[in-house]
Formats: sequence, C-alpha cells, structure tokens
Amino acid sequence: MTMKKTRVSVIGAGLAGCEASYQLAKRGIEVDLYDIKPNSFTPAHKNKDFAEIVCSNSLKSCDELSASGLLKKEMQEFDSLILKCAYLNRVPAGNALAVDREKFSRMVTETIKSFKNINFISKEVTNLPKGICIVATGPLTTDKLSKELFSIIKTDNLYFYDASSPIVEASSIDMSKAYIKDRYDKGTGDYINCPMKKDEYLKFYNQLIEAKRVELRDFEKKDIFEGCMPIEIMASRGEDSLRYGPLKPIGLDNPITKEKYYAVVQLRAEDKEKRLYNLVGFQTNLLFKEQKRIFSLIPGLEKAKFVKYGVMHRNTYINSPQVLNNTYALKSNEKIFIAGQLSGVEGYMESTMSGLICGINAYLLLNNKPLLSLSSNTMMGAITTYITSASKKNFQPMNANFGILNSLDYFEKDDKIKRSKQVIRSLEEIKNVVNNL
Repeated sequence: MTMKKTRVSVIGAGLAGCEASYQLAKRGIEVDLYDIKPNSFTPAHKNKDFAEIVCSNSLKSCDELSASGLLKKEMQEFDSLILKCAYLNRVPAGNALAVDREKFSRMVTETIKSFKNINFISKEVTNLPKGICIVATGPLTTDKLSKELFSIIKTDNLYFYDASSPIVEASSIDMSKAYIKDRYDKGTGDYINCPMKKDEYLKFYNQLIEAKRVELRDFEKKDIFEGCMPIEIMASRGEDSLRYGPLKPIGLDNPITKEKYYAVVQLRAEDKEKRLYNLVGFQTNLLFKEQKRIFSLIPGLEKAKFVKYGVMHRNTYINSPQVLNNTYALKSNEKIFIAGQLSGVEGYMESTMSGLICGINAYLLLNNKPLLSLSSNTMMGAITTYITSASKKNFQPMNANFGILNSLDYFEKDDKIKRSKQVIRSLEEIKNVVNNL
C-alpha cells in the first residue's frame, strides 16, 4: 500500500511532542513541529533545547515489578526516543532512572532536528492548524492556545499545581555531618543523607510551617495535586507527616556508626559528575529567601550553595473523561489528538507514553487503519483507560500504578507472584501489538 504524504502538525516540543514527532518521522510522515522556544519561554522553562525537564530529574524506578518499571518496558517495545535518550544520559540514582537533564534535552533536540522530514517552527500557536494535529503543549499551555482549545472541546479549564525542588552544589554539603547511603543499601551509593535528631527536626519543622510563601494570583486555585505536593503543605498536615514521607529515616541508618535517626533528608545527583544534588521531595512554593534560611537548618546544609530554588507553577489539563477517546483523539474531532500532561496523565514517562500513542495513531489515521487502543492488561492501556473513563466530576491526573491494571483471571494471594504474572501478561500483549503494527 502506498503511504499518503499528508503532514501532521505537532504543537509543543516537550517530552510528549518530541516522542510523537519521532514516532511519525521514523514512519516517513512529514511533521511540522511548533514550539515557542527559543524565541519565548513559559514561566517554568529556561533551556532552549526540547524536552526540558523542569521538576525532579528522576523518571522513577526501572524495576519491571514496579508500575513505572513496567511502563518503561512496554515503551521500549515501541522504540521510545525519550526512553533511549534517558538511558544514554543516566546518572546514578539506585534503581531509579535519573538523568543529566541538560545532556538529555540536548540529545533529544539533536535527534529530532536530524530528521529531514521534521520541520521545526518557532512560534506561538494560537489557532490549531488544519488537518491532523497533536496538541502537546504541556502543563503551561499559553492562554491564547488554551482559549482556542477549550472553545473547541467546550469544557472548563482545570488546574493543579506542580512544584520543583531546590538544587545545591555538592561541594557545599558538609560531609562530616552527612553520609552516602541508599535506602536498605539498594543502589550504588547514589544518595547523600542529612540526618536529623528530634530537636533538629522540630526546629526545622516549626520554621517550615510558619515560612512565607509566594502569593498565588487571583485566577489561580488552591487545589494541589498529591503527586507533587509542596513540602510546606505536607508539613502542615501534621508534625510527623514528613517523617512518614520524604524524610522517612527507615533503612537509612548511619553506615559507620549504625546510629538511627529521627528524620533523614535525602539528596539525589542532578548530573553524571555529581556536582549538583536536588533535595528529594522538597518541591516548594516558599519565597527564595525563606528556602535559603529554612533549608540551611538541615544538618550538612548550613553552608549549602543553592544553584536553583524550588518553584511552583500552574499546570493545565483537560477533563479527559468528558472529551477524550482512548486513542487520545477528541470525541468531537478525531483529527485532534491531545498528548502529555494536558491529556490528564501525570509523570514524565506517562506524558511521553501519551505522545508515543498519539504519534502512532496519527500515522494510522493517515493510512485509514484502525487506531491503537491498548487494553488495561497493559500499563499503557490502563493509564489511558483511566483518564478517559474516570469520574467527569472530580477528575484528577493519573500516573502508573498497579491499582488500575486488570486483575488476573484467578485469585493470587502472593502479591509478588501476582505482579510477576501481570507483567508477563502485559509484555506479551504489547509485543503482539508491536508485531502487528
């Protein structure tokens, strides 16, 4: 069959947009890839390259018995560009896939620009192009495009908030107080730990809950998505909330003295050279001067040099169960696909996955073939099914987890065996789908 030479427009050169463009271009489709960079930037972006990672540099676990690990295994079968670039720019982080964000973005950019059939256009899109279009403008879609998009889908804007952690210079961490250790020793010494005794923790905690925050603007709501909660909001829920969250001391006893601590702050490498570290779980909306003052109370960080403070910004997503098919195409217009966090998925890999499916489905639509619709036996299918069939009234973004995956056909008491069977079933189904594309 001779393939049609119709073009596809992809709006947004983030993780989802780049993945969609790659899936189309490698199949011979002409792509017009739009992004406001490098002529302009959103409030959260500063890197001129594509696929910029704004929050944590961790793409979560690689263990296929974890939800995020299974999602990666599935995406590998579809030849995910983002995943390949992530592995090639990996930094030590135990069993997690963490990346050197600048080298990662540069590689994605260079790969995308190496395709002669991808035409990059730096401009703000305010009206959707005619023909097949993939909207992957991410959580900070511009106001003009948001207005255009929501006039088409005829639904209200939804917002949640995303917050990123501060980053410090490794050389400024006092290693006479801190120590290197992975939780339960599962890793290769990828985390720096700053331990706290009870009095140190309480001093830090009391300052944190009283700290001054950035004032939200009138149009911003105070709904905070649980998956990326600012540490000061978590702390306000109770004195021990942090000790059962990001400051959990279990499995982090001092490797030399064997001392157990009341709380432990972990820092994870930002780059391969381990020159920079981010404070794990310290997404925050505190004023910069407050971050410096309060986070310097942490033992080992008294003289820490902050190269980047945490920030909080508005994220936008649509009411997917109301307007989106499980192919990521709008119910009202099959030629318009929604990818990335705008579609209601949450997480780097989940956003990439949605772009991957959109790219493949745009290709299939061009060639009058049935669109890809994965079952909930697979993690990719389960996430997609959830965001397109959840409650329309109280819809919240969803990330990979075994709770949304189909159960086995029989009862299995052992959770590890159950997950193993689900993983085998999922990967078999994915391989079969890929072989028949």
